[in-house]
Amino acid sequence: MKNKYILPILLLFIFTKCEKVVDVEVPSIAPKLIVDASFQVFFDESPVTAETIVKLRLSADYFDDTIPTVTNATVFLTNLTNGTIINFSDANADGDYEPSNAFIPEENTEYELTVIYDNETYKATATRVKSTPLTNVIQGDETLFTGEETEIKIFFTDDGAVDNYYVFDFSNALFLALEDRFFNGAEYSFSNFYQEDEIDLPTTVTIKMSGVSKEYYTYFNILIDQSGQNAGGPFESVPSSLLGNVINTTNEENFPLGYFQISETDTFTLSLVEKD
Repeated sequence: MKNKYILPILLLFIFTKCEKVVDVEVPSIAPKLIVDASFQVFFDESPVTAETIVKLRLSADYFDDTIPTVTNATVFLTNLTNGTIINFSDANADGDYEPSNAFIPEENTEYELTVIYDNETYKATATRVKSTPLTNVIQGDETLFTGEETEIKIFFTDDGAVDNYYVFDFSNALFLALEDRFFNGAEYSFSNFYQEDEIDLPTTVTIKMSGVSKEYYTYFNILIDQSGQNAGGPFESVPSSLLGNVINTTNEENFPLGYFQISETDTFTLSLVEKD
């Protein structure tokens, strides 16, 4: 059973002598607005493109199988350098809000996200975080414990001018947050392994490497630890105790969940095959 937003939660199981569950009591909480505004600027493409989607959902109780979408919100960005407003709309009525006119978040520019929902206003700010291109991604030959894992090796060169924080998306809802504390400014490589039940070979995967802020790096690490991998994405099961950078300016007690951040992202597509 996937964890749905309320950690920790007290489950009271009463067993008979035959070890049969006869009752389960689960507390219910009022739904919280979840804001997943993880923008990605694909800076190494020509021309540069961006994915700028604001996903709005509501938290659900532990045993609920569906995550409610929010389709009746007002969403817009404000460029705080020049005051330009960028409006978003949910054209498909699926809770995914996209800009009415495509745009690329600019460097060295702070953006303010505004979400108005249920007569309350939510805000957050973010600035585009620089990254570095992936040098190479290859399939390796090593395994771990079972001998059935699939290894991929990631290569890149870190920018030594600043402290860097990265989030890697390995497809299949598998993520890793990494900081450059021990390889600042160096050429760096590491291995990641898919477990046998996480991937069916042969297949093609797209690896994403995103530059993120230190604050988001810390947030993301906690998020992955609490919600777990293979949960449909990092924001599919946000714990209610984990607050991001979005605030409710109307009613601070009705705090939201989620995060607004803008990453420079590089991608690498790799075909994986069975190896003896």
